[in-house]
Amino acid sequence: MTDHKTPRRRSLLKGAALAAGAMSAPMVATAQTTTTLRFQSTWPAKDIFHEYANDFANKVNSMASGKLKIEVLPSGAVVPAFQLLEAVNKGTLDGGHGVVAYHYGKNTALALWGSGPAFGMDPNMVLAWHNYGGGKALLDEIYKSLNMDVVSYLYGPMPTQPFGWFKKPISNVAQLKGVKFRTVGLAVDMYTDMGAAVNPLPGGEIIPALDRGLLDAAEFNNATSDRILGFPDVVKNCMLQSFHQSGEQFEILFNKGKFNSLPAELKAIIDYSVQAASADMSWKAIDRNSKDYIDLKKQGIKFYKTPDAILKAQLASWDKIIEKKGGENPLFKKILDSQKAYAERAGQWQNDYMVDFKMAYNHYFAKGAKKA
Repeated sequence: MTDHKTPRRRSLLKGAALAAGAMSAPMVATAQTTTTLRFQSTWPAKDIFHEYANDFANKVNSMASGKLKIEVLPSGAVVPAFQLLEAVNKGTLDGGHGVVAYHYGKNTALALWGSGPAFGMDPNMVLAWHNYGGGKALLDEIYKSLNMDVVSYLYGPMPTQPFGWFKKPISNVAQLKGVKFRTVGLAVDMYTDMGAAVNPLPGGEIIPALDRGLLDAAEFNNATSDRILGFPDVVKNCMLQSFHQSGEQFEILFNKGKFNSLPAELKAIIDYSVQAASADMSWKAIDRNSKDYIDLKKQGIKFYKTPDAILKAQLASWDKIIEKKGGENPLFKKILDSQKAYAERAGQWQNDYMVDFKMAYNHYFAKGAKKA
């Protein structure tokens, strides 16, 4: 039988058969590479601060869809808390979670992102100054002067920290004289100037030191952290409100080489995860701190408002500290000038625009107020 198919037709049929075979063949997935970054926090695993570090990592990991994974270790897993910056710089760790004040020993100006009254700015305003008022460029300038090849993100406005936990409550500055006290950053200078004998211990070492009598009093941060760390087990009095750390925030660090090696997509995910984690942290802090504050009261902890005379003494002490440090360190003065200019403008706006929320709270909840 004669084949009447032309060469062109045979070629088309063969091509169609090959195409059909290709369509029926299983698709072979290309393996995806995951970049894993090893982080360490400066907090014990049980502290809510370590939880915040994991919250940030989880946001990155979720949005990166397997392309990037951040693993967070607790304080001391690789290096002690106060050695985090060097470890990230050297690449011993790919990144970390802490506070800028922990690097205070390398340049006193670093403590200005947390220590002191920040010219009346609250913690969210300090973050506004950092991100929009020139603070970020100044922090980068300090790290560059220290030869620290790191990428720093600040986030998470912390509530005002207590003046401290005391075995006996104090009512005036004179009673602080000789008290063995724990704090960090430029708050060390403030409490020292006010008469205390200061020991800047990491968070995980505070309670054992109080228990053994190596400390008479200490401050850490907030109702949740203080409860988890064990303050109510060894001390029964807490003085609320203070200017020693009224505007602090957290720091997320990356080794610059590791960070720069990431594609633009993953860098953007990190950037937006920082912003998301900042908001989430501030909401979680309100929820958890308020619950733990009530629970601590139920446990018999006595809370006292720090007397105005002591708060004014803090401001007077701070004025002496910044004048001295500003004269010794040009970067210190440069940062102070930047903060002050921003605070004068933003503070005027906030103080004029924000209503007195305490008035509304007292209307509904103060003793003798009308019930709704």
